[in-house]
Amino acid sequence: MMRLRHLLLGTGCCLGTLVVRSQTNILELTLDQTIEWAREQSPDARAARHTYRAAYWNYKSYQANYLPSLTLSSNPGLSHEFTNIPQDGGGFVTAEQNYLSTNLALSLSQNIALTGGTFSVSSNLGRLDDFIKEQVTWQTVPVSVNYTQSLLGYNSLKWNRRIEPIRYAEAKKSYVETLELVAAEATRQFFALATAQTNLEIARTNYANADTLYIYAQGRYNIGTITENEMLQLEVNRLTEETNLMNAQIDVENATLQLCSYLGIQENVTLHVRVNEQVPGLQIDLPAALSMARANSPEMLSMRLRQLQGQSTVAQARANAGLRADLSLSFGLSQSNEKLNLAYRKLSNMQRVSVGIMLPVLDWGRGKGNIRVARSQLDLINSQVEQEKVDFDQNVRKLVMQFNLQARRVKVAARTDETAQRRADVARRLYLLGKSTVLDLNASITEKDKSRRDHISALYTYWNLYYTLRSLTLYDFEQSRELTENLEILIK
Repeated sequence: MMRLRHLLLGTGCCLGTLVVRSQTNILELTLDQTIEWAREQSPDARAARHTYRAAYWNYKSYQANYLPSLTLSSNPGLSHEFTNIPQDGGGFVTAEQNYLSTNLALSLSQNIALTGGTFSVSSNLGRLDDFIKEQVTWQTVPVSVNYTQSLLGYNSLKWNRRIEPIRYAEAKKSYVETLELVAAEATRQFFALATAQTNLEIARTNYANADTLYIYAQGRYNIGTITENEMLQLEVNRLTEETNLMNAQIDVENATLQLCSYLGIQENVTLHVRVNEQVPGLQIDLPAALSMARANSPEMLSMRLRQLQGQSTVAQARANAGLRADLSLSFGLSQSNEKLNLAYRKLSNMQRVSVGIMLPVLDWGRGKGNIRVARSQLDLINSQVEQEKVDFDQNVRKLVMQFNLQARRVKVAARTDETAQRRADVARRLYLLGKSTVLDLNASITEKDKSRRDHISALYTYWNLYYTLRSLTLYDFEQSRELTENLEILIK
């Protein structure tokens, strides 16, 4: 009990003021507290944090491709074999070879995004131990400047520079969007429990009233003021309400378990949600909402990302289908000697230039076909993106119009709930006075229950629309500010 109490009180300090009745293990939550808890503890929120961390480190890995890299390498090798050596007069002489080759190389390289090539400066020291001749030879390359370049190939560095920043920006906005979707899901489960609790309250009230009316009807039946049919109808009402009460208790238990699971509550507690029946009188400007949605929604970045990836695929198909040439340049100084200090003297120039060319002569139209497939896929992507933009705008318009009407609907539902409750009370008193029938009584009870449920449903619809719009626009309409999150704490 004490552990539970400390846990709940500690959590309450972090998430807001929670009303905890520790004596009866009841935890009371408001909608704001439920949403805050879900953003910290729900499975969806935890998954969003892991997804963002992966995107962050992928972006850091991409950035590292454009920074200088320093590498130290060595590839020693031991060889013992017999080889055939050609002679001047013809024929071959078999000679034994037994040597150890070791080397150490230090290289500084830099990728060039504009051209897709790689520039590097390296230094190499090698040693060859010939065990047959008992001779040691040092081979040095104090400095070597190298450049490799694909002249007509696909420049992945250039395309990644266009694609990866958009991918990372999408990941950042997707994380904020996911938290708003978590709020929407927490709202749904909050009101699911609120509806179940409301149904339980209705069932308890209706059962108590039905039991009272049945007892009262028995007295009236005994003195002959009501018929047996009417008394039996009241008995059926009583039994029905008893069944409804049991079903409502089960529904509350199920909704409580689901909400506890989503919020990550492990302790054995009974949740009780407190519904605030007042809603802010917000009116969202449609043009402003559309502008914010187009600027902030990760869906827009996702569409742009798909178009860039399609263009990249076309560029790669074109590069692979035509003439390809690879250029490699190397300039440096080298020397070899049996003594290490002499291997760094009287250095000789070293140059190496190579050009590799490949031209498909007969590929049976494979390259041309790959280009056409890539273009077709890009055209399809562009067509889909245009339609998705239209659908996106229409969805925002629809949600804004529904939201702007929903506050009024909440007020109407509240007034209907209040009126239906009063009518049910009047109908019950009239029946007790013998001035109405059991059919009128049942009709008033049905209206009362429906109006109460509709009121809770209207409140849920309001908040669901609100958080859905926030997820699309990444904008807080109450505070008039863009939604942001401290992403740095996620990667520590």
